[in-house]
Parts: sequence; C-alpha cells; structure tokens
Amino acid sequence: MFSLTAASNMSASADAPEPWYLALLGFAEHFRTSSPPKIRLCVHCLQAVFQFKPPARVEARTHLQLGSVLYRHTKNSELAQTHLEKAVRSQAISQFEDVKFEAASILSEFYCQQTLVDSAKPVLRKAIQISQQTPYWHCRLLFQLAQLHALEKDLVSACDLLGVGAEYARVMGSEYTRALFLLSQGMLLLVERKLGEVHPLLTLCGTIVESWQGHPIQKESLRVFFLVLQVTHYLDAGQVKCVKPCLKQLQQCIQTISTIQDDEILPANPAALFHWLPKEHMCVLVYLVTVMHSMQAGYLEKAQKYTDKALMQLEKLKMLDSSPILSTFQVMLLEHIIMCRLVTGHKATALQEISQVCQLCQQSPRLFTSHAAQLHTLLGLYCISVNCMDNAEAQFTAALQMTTHQELWTFIVTNLASVYIREGNRHQELYSLLERINPDHNFPVRRFLRETLKMSNAEDLNRLTACSLVLLGHIFFVLGNHRESNNMVVPAMQLASKIPDMSVQLWSSALLKGTAVPQHKLTVRFMFEGVEEEEDRFIFWPDGGAKEQLIVS
Repeated sequence: MFSLTAASNMSASADAPEPWYLALLGFAEHFRTSSPPKIRLCVHCLQAVFQFKPPARVEARTHLQLGSVLYRHTKNSELAQTHLEKAVRSQAISQFEDVKFEAASILSEFYCQQTLVDSAKPVLRKAIQISQQTPYWHCRLLFQLAQLHALEKDLVSACDLLGVGAEYARVMGSEYTRALFLLSQGMLLLVERKLGEVHPLLTLCGTIVESWQGHPIQKESLRVFFLVLQVTHYLDAGQVKCVKPCLKQLQQCIQTISTIQDDEILPANPAALFHWLPKEHMCVLVYLVTVMHSMQAGYLEKAQKYTDKALMQLEKLKMLDSSPILSTFQVMLLEHIIMCRLVTGHKATALQEISQVCQLCQQSPRLFTSHAAQLHTLLGLYCISVNCMDNAEAQFTAALQMTTHQELWTFIVTNLASVYIREGNRHQELYSLLERINPDHNFPVRRFLRETLKMSNAEDLNRLTACSLVLLGHIFFVLGNHRESNNMVVPAMQLASKIPDMSVQLWSSALLKGTAVPQHKLTVRFMFEGVEEEEDRFIFWPDGGAKEQLIVS
C-alpha cells in the first residue's frame, strides 16, 4: 500500500527523504502487513511523521495514508474523513498531484459508503477538472463518477461522462482505454433500452477491438466485454438462434484467456493502465451469459449444468476475493436457476435457493435494493406453483411497488393477471390489469398465438413454442375440435418433455386424456411434495422493508 513507494518517488526529486521518514514508513508498512495486521501500531507510526514538521508533500501523502488505513481497517470513520479531506485540500505540488487525486477517489468512496453521495460528486468533479495533465487519474476519476451516477440510476449523466472519457482517451492515443469507455457506455445504453444508439456504438467498438494491437490478455478481455454486450443485445431482443455464433466466439475467447499467463502488464501510455475484469471473474460472467441463453432457449438441463459450474467457481473465488461483483453474479445465477427449478417441478429446492438469495442480499444493502423486486417476483411464482394464490398476489403487488423497470413490470403484471384467471372470480381486477398492460386487449387470440408460434419456431424458443401449442390445443379442445387440439398438444407434450417443463407436461397430459381441467388443480398435490413447513412460511413475507424476515432456516 505504501511500501516505500512514496519515499522512492521522493528520492527522484530535489530533496531525498529523511532517514526518520523512511524508518517510520517502513515500520508502518510492517505493522500493516503483519498477520494479523497491527493497525493501531501502523497508525501510531504514521501519526509520528507529523512530529517532525515534514515538507508539504510528505504531510499530504501521510494524511492520505492515514485516511486510507483508518477507512479500510478501522471503524474510526470521523478521523478517516478528516485525514482524507486534508489530503484533498493539500496544495498541489509538481510530481505529487497523484496524492490529491488518490485522496479524492478514496474520499468519494468513503462518502458513498456513508450514504453522502451528494458530498462525493463535487469532490470527483473538482479532481476531474484539475487532472487533465495526469491521464491515468483523469480516466480513473471519470470512470468512478460515471459509476456513481449509474448506481443512482442517472444513466444519462453516466453515459455523458463515459463519452467524455472516450474522447479524452482518443486524444491521448489510447485506443484500448477508448474502447473500455465506449463499451461501458454501450452497457448503460442497453440497460436504458436505447437500442437505436446501441447498434452503431457496438459496430464502432467491434472495429476498434479487432484493429487494436496490444497485450494478448488486454485484447482478449476487450473481446469478451464486446461479445458479452453483443450476446446480451441479442437475448434482449429474443433472438436466441441468431446469438449462437457470438456465444460460441465468447466461449472460445474465454478458453483462450485461460491459457494466457498472468504477466504483469505495464503499458507505456499511462492512460492505458486499466483492466476490465480479472480473468476468473470473466469466466463466471461467460457462464452466466450461457445460462441466460440456455434458459431463454429452453435448454434447462444445460442451464443447470453451467449454473453448477459457475457457483462452484464462485465459492472458490469468494474464499480469497471479497469483490462485490461476485455476490452480484451469484444472485443472478441463483435467480435463473430458481426459475429453472420452478419450471422443472423442483419447488422445494427453488424455495431453498430463494432463501440463499435473501441471505446474500442481507449482507449488502445495495444488492437488496436492486434485487428486492425480483425476490418478491420469484416468491410469487413459487406461490403460483403450489396454488397459494392469495400469497402470490401479495408478492406480485409488493414487487410492483419496487420496480420501475419496464420489462420486469410487464412480467409481474402478466403473472398477476394469471393469478386472477386461476382464481376465477376476479374479473373486474383482471380487466383493469389488462387495460394497464394493453388498452386494446380485444384481439384475435388464435391469430396472435399462431404468430407467436411462428416467431418462437424461427428463434428456437422452445418453452414459448410449447406453451403456445398447449394453449392453442386447449382452445381447440374447448371449441370441440379434438383432432386439431391433439395436433397441437402432442408436439407440445414432446417439447415439454425435452425441456423439461413439468407444468406443460401435466397440462398436455390432461388434454390428451380428454379433460380440460384448470392447470393449477392438476399440479397442486405434486407441487407440495417435499416442501418443508419452516420454509413454507416464507411465502407470507409481505414487507419489502423487513429484511430480517427474508432469512429462513
């Protein structure tokens, strides 16, 4: 952290460091890196520096070191803040501007941890204004402020900052860092659903990535970033078949990265001193994207296989790495495998995995905030699967209050409508809900279902195909056209067995036997099998604010 680097830098300046300074800094580093760390003694050594009335540059750096140690290793937040603020306010000294910029970066991080986001922004903005002659710090601070805006859902400001960074990197002659800024911008545009802007940006990024010549691991990491965005873009559009070549490239790319040795990368251009993700994190991300594709295509056994691999790797990584992104990956993987369990009929396992997600979210307020709506939605889906319609309605209602994401909102409302249909006596609420989904809901059902079949067949969306077929078969059955009904239901049954989709299989089986029994009445006894009483109480969790109620034994 401060292993005499500062002292060696000062040696290159006009005044060599005093022996007392080298001694105190060495002792501080020794105490900090001891096992276990002796932070109190480390702090004492750094505080002793001020007793010698050191030069301004030494004083500023010592404030930075003290603030950083106190922030990262103690609960003395007030003293940490004081030292970091003094380091930020220190007079700029030629060749030592990095002290101010590093202090600004850590102070901003500190403010965000203390939920003082409005205090963090001006610190970063001021540092960005005065760091244009220091390429590494200018780019890093731009990334940091953009991330801060993104976490606040201010994606427009975040994209603007990333655009500024991309242009700055171009001027500084770093096409590598320019690509990182542009790819980050593309990621936010995908989140913001500005698909018209995503396509030309990804095209530009593809050109930059393929033409850039540099260290192999940097080159391949750019390609992984680019291909992840491409695959996500296709999946967002439901183009599961079209995405296969990109997904194959992505999987080949991560295999290539795993064979490259981890040599230290020291680019000549200081603006290029960045790396997107460690290769171990990239590997988990590629597993996650593969799971997303398998789920959407209806290859649930494949989704389960890749989820198991990813979760095993995550467990190993988390023993040595406390990076928050690993918990995010874990939650996303679990959310997908929970949906997989619900489709395949493993309800008790699904509920246990929902509990795991809740425990992960309890450890991180940010994760809980960003995934609370999904948690309620998953609980609502579980409640439907075990025919607890009142609980399902409560969960979906809670989820709707927690999301502004259009696709998730539509998914929740559609499932809430299915609850009203299953209950059979909620016509007024159902029509009101249909008005919210689509005011013009008087459409030709069979024609729309046939168009859905055509689209799903074209893109190999197996679950959508199976559901459309069995629903068409049910309509023909009710109309008395049993021959046409069988023509729909038999392929639905075959496809559902291949996925496997337990609900569609049960529904198809009932129709083939000549009984148009409502689906939930067919499945309820099967779905309750193996559900633990203690976990079953989980479905009564009503309040998104009561985090402690999420945890089940």
